Amino acid sequence: MRVGVIGDTHFPFVHPMYLAFVQDTFEQWDVKKVVHIGDVVDAHAISFHEHDPDGRSAEDEAALAAVAVDAWYKAFPQALTCIGNHDQRHYRLAKRHGLPGRFLRGYADVWRTPGWKWDFSHHLDGVLYEHGTGTSGKDAAINRAVQKRSRLVIGHVHSYAGVKFHANEFDRIFGLNVGCGIDCRAYAFDYGAAFPIRPVLGCGIVLDGEYAYFEPMDCGTKGKYHRSRAKKK
Repeated sequence: MRVGVIGDTHFPFVHPMYLAFVQDTFEQWDVKKVVHIGDVVDAHAISFHEHDPDGRSAEDEAALAAVAVDAWYKAFPQALTCIGNHDQRHYRLAKRHGLPGRFLRGYADVWRTPGWKWDFSHHLDGVLYEHGTGTSGKDAAINRAVQKRSRLVIGHVHSYAGVKFHANEFDRIFGLNVGCGIDCRAYAFDYGAAFPIRPVLGCGIVLDGEYAYFEPMDCGTKGKYHRSRAKKK
């Protein structure tokens, strides 16, 4: 099976050319199954951390995120979707204020994605797909793979991407970090403006559960997917 893995999108703060890049890449690889690795939406306005007081309201941000989700849902109407830490923010906020779960809708209902199967982890061809919450650093994917002794794919760590393998006398596994598709110019990511390491944009490909690849997005000034090539609305 050829699986295409979408990186963190953090709607509505996604790079304006990320969808075009993912569609082109999945077509080139003849992808048959799609996984979104999580942090589908950002939920910056209800963050537990510092957030921009001059940014959009929670409702305005959610409305824009819904428009973005709809565009991606039309492109990929069937997908396995990992629940990321940002996706959970409204549930965590409700829990903090004592709202019982019976009053909350599921992710597919909230974002109107009935064809997307939302869960914290998914298994395909012996590969474990998770968002990667709780991991960090350049070796986050392979470290998590070794801990779980499974071929594994994550996102979450925006600043690193790629695949590493690990073998012992019993088996060979890999850890793939698929990068992300965020717009680092968006105010939601102002916290990283002075960081020396920047987000790595791209997506992942997994073949028959045995081989994993990271496809970087050519979004430089002269790149095919530079923001200047996005259609103006």
